[in-house]
Amino acid sequence: MKIIVCIKQVPSVSQVGIDEETGVLLRDGVQTKLNPYDLLALEAAFLLRERHGGEVVAVTMGPPQAEQAIREAYYMGADRGYVFSDARFAGADVLATSYTLSQGIRLLGAFDLVICGKQTTDGDTAQVGPAVAEYLGIPHVAWVEHMEGADGGIRVRQDLPDTCETVFMKYPCLITVERGALVPRLPSWRRMKGLRERPVEIFSFVDFMDGDEGKYGLSGSPTRVIRMFPPKSSDSRETWTGSGAELAERMKSKLQEMKVL
Repeated sequence: MKIIVCIKQVPSVSQVGIDEETGVLLRDGVQTKLNPYDLLALEAAFLLRERHGGEVVAVTMGPPQAEQAIREAYYMGADRGYVFSDARFAGADVLATSYTLSQGIRLLGAFDLVICGKQTTDGDTAQVGPAVAEYLGIPHVAWVEHMEGADGGIRVRQDLPDTCETVFMKYPCLITVERGALVPRLPSWRRMKGLRERPVEIFSFVDFMDGDEGKYGLSGSPTRVIRMFPPKSSDSRETWTGSGAELAERMKSKLQEMKVL
């Protein structure tokens, strides 16, 4: 069983610069971490491998330093890893990102399952996983909270807003995972010590089968960010005293003033 897991580095701080002209995040010099939902995707892959055998392949799109994300996946238990990196991939929106990932995945040959986190903490669109499946021409199920391998496919429980559904899909297919009962394992110190020299292969634009630059990066992004800004934070506070009735009335007035009520 060959499982491909899409992972991503995201900023580990809330204050990130933004290019006013393009609307994209300025990631240079910003501390990063593995996207929390991608940790769940890796854990799901490891559990399926433990039950059914096979290998877990981690892939990511980003600048060369995204290699560190693959190394973290190695330390958690991934067998192989690849970075899709090229200046022509920069500034991609959901569609261009999904297309780039799908082209990179095609380079890896036949696979059984692709697993993605539900969403990333920097974009929060929850659209990349399903879009990758569409570009690959395979079935997909989003918001999966439980999965079990079965003959020729996978049975998953999907957490929908008002109900849960159990779905069976034949391989190859794609799922995006919710938290559910998954708890990501910690990187192994023994693996860190033994896998420091394990290679991470980097694929660039020239390696892809589709050489149309208009499908990647800013050129391949049909959406444009009009305005983007970090949320304002404030540590100002007020202390109120009085009886319960007085405080309740004051709270009501304050909420009305803020147009919450």
